[in-house]
Amino acid sequence: MDKKRLKAAVEAILFAKGESVESKDIITALECTEEEFAEALDALKTDYARADRGIQIVELENAIQLRTKEEFYDDLIKITNVPKKQSLTDAALETLSIVAYKQPVTRLDVEKIRGVNSDSSLNKLVEYGFITEVGRLDAPGRPLLFGTTEQFLRSFGVKSIEDLPQMNPDVLEDFKAQAEKEIQIKLDI
Repeated sequence: MDKKRLKAAVEAILFAKGESVESKDIITALECTEEEFAEALDALKTDYARADRGIQIVELENAIQLRTKEEFYDDLIKITNVPKKQSLTDAALETLSIVAYKQPVTRLDVEKIRGVNSDSSLNKLVEYGFITEVGRLDAPGRPLLFGTTEQFLRSFGVKSIEDLPQMNPDVLEDFKAQAEKEIQIKLDI
């Protein structure tokens, strides 16, 4: 398959699917090499990077998706009647952070870290599609394990969990010292 046809075929697949597609599946379907696919994808990214284009290619883990550029979201809302963006409470953001950095994680693990019941926050995050049940812990009661979704990656503009920002080691040490101090105060009571 020539380069122009391959580029068009990749674009057609991404458009028709409407959701993310794993790179390996496209490579298999189009019977091309990884290098040929990467070249076609780079050419599409270059095309869509222009200011006069309304869509972009987003890479998520090992998958690719076509999506509307963020600057056109308000225009898109006018025709789709989709509610603007869900806003997350501080509690939900805190819960989401714990799931993102500690996944897979149980509800009890989240609650130990937060120090409060997290059922509502976890349910809201599942409803918004930011987290999902990824299995069960092999322990008594077989509690659910939660992890983040592609929707989380898309919404927060990261390619994979490895791209999440890392905490400054000095700040982490301060947090550990504060936690140890709080534990000691509780033990003294």
